[in-house]
Amino acid sequence: MKRIFVFITLFWMPSGRFIGSLILCTLVKWMDRYKKVKIYKTFLFLTILGTTSGQFAKGASFPTDDDVPMVTGEVERREDDQELQFKYHDHEEMTRYLRAVSARYPALTALYSIGKSVQGRDLWVMVVSASPYEHMIGKPDVKYVANIHGNEAVGRELLLHLIQYLVTSYDTDSYIKWLLDNTRIHLMPSMNPDGFLISREGQCDTIHGRHNARRYDLNRNFPDFFKANTKQPQPETDAVKEWISKIQFVVSGSLHGGALVASYPFDNTPSARICRSSVLCSVFQSYAHTPSIAPDDDVFRHLALVYSNNHAKMSRGVSCKSGSQRFDNGITNGAAWYPLTGGMQDYNYLWHGCMEITLEISCCKYPPAHELPKYWQDNKQSLIKYLAEAHRGAHGFVMDENGNPVERASVRVKGRDVTYHTTKYGEFWRILLPGTYRLEVSGEGYLPQEVEFFVIDSHPTLLNVTLHSAKASRKHLCIRMGSRATRINLNRIDGGPYYRPGPPPPRPPPAPAGIFSTITKSINSFVTNLLG
Repeated sequence: MKRIFVFITLFWMPSGRFIGSLILCTLVKWMDRYKKVKIYKTFLFLTILGTTSGQFAKGASFPTDDDVPMVTGEVERREDDQELQFKYHDHEEMTRYLRAVSARYPALTALYSIGKSVQGRDLWVMVVSASPYEHMIGKPDVKYVANIHGNEAVGRELLLHLIQYLVTSYDTDSYIKWLLDNTRIHLMPSMNPDGFLISREGQCDTIHGRHNARRYDLNRNFPDFFKANTKQPQPETDAVKEWISKIQFVVSGSLHGGALVASYPFDNTPSARICRSSVLCSVFQSYAHTPSIAPDDDVFRHLALVYSNNHAKMSRGVSCKSGSQRFDNGITNGAAWYPLTGGMQDYNYLWHGCMEITLEISCCKYPPAHELPKYWQDNKQSLIKYLAEAHRGAHGFVMDENGNPVERASVRVKGRDVTYHTTKYGEFWRILLPGTYRLEVSGEGYLPQEVEFFVIDSHPTLLNVTLHSAKASRKHLCIRMGSRATRINLNRIDGGPYYRPGPPPPRPPPAPAGIFSTITKSINSFVTNLLG
């Protein structure tokens, strides 16, 4: 009886597949020798059967959704047990995969839904970060949104593969570790799951599935600065509007298909007539080719070039079809391509101070699944490098003279006619290229302040500004930069820990190839199996 207890205890230890198999063989041999312990043999068999999937699969039990507060429902371990396949996942398959990844990597991921589509499908968002469950004060939030047009399906799958790449590379890639340690990444694989449902693989140019279930184009459904948008708001766009009103996103990308170009604001213009599609714009040339320049045009061009230059071929200005438009360096101003009303990227920028661009990543909107590996390799580096741009420019805090954060303070770079606002923690971010700038800061009940600062290329400028009450007679500015910003009383900021950014590491050299690499991997695999 004591021997049986010892064997059971050893078996339940998280020791890995090798030791588990050894103990199992020993148990069977011992029970064959002592035929009288059939009842214990049956008990042990049931015990082994009930624990095999948890203990042998990865050397530890698989977490349930109870361990992930932002997700509800049963976790199903299917595709996450192996490498994510290059295929198109329907909504149920995508949901299972996201839940499984969130449960498998609870320290790096958090899954949540921002709402539901017209037909009741969840609009899932996966956070990937070293701090996934809460905003760390001073750490930027960034996002990608894919599949806003249901028939543009490549971005949907690329974001699933990006999730897998980030979580599996955190412990082995120093650049990915830096990115996740210093950034909170929100990934929405599908904003239009209803449209995707009726789209068909292999259809490159049709509009079938483009719209939501009520036949609205979701990328024409946002409020517009230049022209009143009279279209009825849809559940999907309402959910996105509420989402970005609650989280101060710094950088964003919207993934589309049908061209190969990075398009940046403005999409709309106060003067040009609006055509509904690029096809119509190409027919009526006078409607297009007039850029609509944003105050941060230099930054938007830079962001578009970051994506294009890191892409395998976008920067070449590849023409998708004979006679179709070519884009210099793989980028374009949105209105210069074709103007539109109600676009998501203009709304992000003008309403919420989020630098969003539109990424057209495939000439075919819904290419055959066997081409997905090529699209992943073409876009992987771009997807990663673009998010890192959130750490460019200036960021900091606006505080009062007592060290308390000033919420909704106006932060404006002089000469750029767009105003940003601080969060409830007094945070602000401004992506800027290297140079000297003047920052205008104001808040209700405070004296406005103006300060000169400079931005360099290697790391962001930490800029902390103190506003003084308008009732006080003092009219001087208190400002500290970099590591000397000691006037902020972080103990007075409630709601989360304080974050201080670290410099990005250089990209590690490629792993060695050849026989020695193979031997090393074999040894590592053997040790892993042996020790669990």
